[in-house]
Amino acid sequence: MPQHTRPRPICPNCDGFAAVAITTGQRTDDGQRQTLTATCRPCHGTGHRTPAAALVHAGK
Repeated sequence: MPQHTRPRPICPNCDGFAAVAITTGQRTDDGQRQTLTATCRPCHGTGHRTPAAALVHAGK
């Protein structure tokens, strides 16, 4: 019998779009646009919230 996992909650800061490409407005030597990749800091680029149990400090 298959086991079903519950869906992880989506990060409220990035709405699940954890990484985006931002154009710098410049072009490379071969004519492509230069881009920078930015990731969501609160979810560390996963797109999901960290469960509360994982936020407990070890040793307390």
